[in-house]
Amino acid sequence: MKLRDLAERLGCRLEGDGELDIRRVAGIDEAGPGDLTFLANPKYARRLASTRASAVILGRPSDGEAAAPPPFAVLRSENPYLSFAKALALLNPPSPLRRGVDPLASVAPDATLGPDVSIGPFVAIGAGAVVGARSVVHAHAVIAADARVGEDCVIHSHVSIRERVVVGHRVIVQNGAVIGSDGFGFVRLPDGTHFKIPQEASVVLEDDVEIGANTTIDRPAVGETRIRAGAKIDNLVQIAHGVTVGARALFAAQVGIAGSTIVEDDVVLAGQVGVGGHLRLGKGAMATGQTGITNSLDPGAFVSGCPAIPNRDFLRSSAIFGQLPELKKRVAALEERLAELAAKMKDNQSS
Repeated sequence: MKLRDLAERLGCRLEGDGELDIRRVAGIDEAGPGDLTFLANPKYARRLASTRASAVILGRPSDGEAAAPPPFAVLRSENPYLSFAKALALLNPPSPLRRGVDPLASVAPDATLGPDVSIGPFVAIGAGAVVGARSVVHAHAVIAADARVGEDCVIHSHVSIRERVVVGHRVIVQNGAVIGSDGFGFVRLPDGTHFKIPQEASVVLEDDVEIGANTTIDRPAVGETRIRAGAKIDNLVQIAHGVTVGARALFAAQVGIAGSTIVEDDVVLAGQVGVGGHLRLGKGAMATGQTGITNSLDPGAFVSGCPAIPNRDFLRSSAIFGQLPELKKRVAALEERLAELAAKMKDNQSS
């Protein structure tokens, strides 16, 4: 693609040769002739001096920017990272899909398929299920009985969308995810064994949700588990039965949320965060990696550690963790010295 055309489609201001042919997007260090790269983090600015890229996406000119023109063309963007993402999409279009139903797929006679769907080999679509227009279901995925998948969705290989699950429009479910697995519910019997509580309710994924690979979202016994519009959930995440995840929430890999917890809109949980059951995480709350959340969080809270405490307190505490062995020795020495002084004072008083 000509750089001039790319700049126009990205809404960037072009500085330099618009006739350059751009083949791909690459990192600053790996880019070569014919490549487009970008700078979104100022700490990498010094690497621009050695990049071999033909063009670079940059933000507004800074006060410290060199007066001499750079040895590459520039695309000026209000948001370089967003422009980079859009450039990737433009220069890496998806492979053309074969619309229709593969002969090796199994589709129940009473299932409903919208126009222009793409159903891959060895897909199983159960009785009464619905797949909306232009949705893509890749090989070996299962859409169980009475499940509903909306329009323009992408269901990748080996996904299981269980019975009665509802999936909205423009939802992406990555490989191996299970939507609507049984919630973990048992009653202990007098003899110590466990009676399984039937998990018969549903899971709802609203519009524009993305679910990562091998993530599991459980159905409850009653009520529903709901992931609200625009939430993005990474790989290997466990959402337990009866959980509500708010709009635009972001969960990194290996997050685990216990049953009946409410996560409000715009919450961000970094990798390996664990959240207890029956809690409420307020709108916009954030937790850093490996935080253990055992109590509800106020809106806008920023927490770390286990049990979770305010991030600033955690940083101050962690600064002295490495000093604890030495501090222990010093405290023991002080206690020994105090004991000696106390013994001397007692001897003086008795003499």
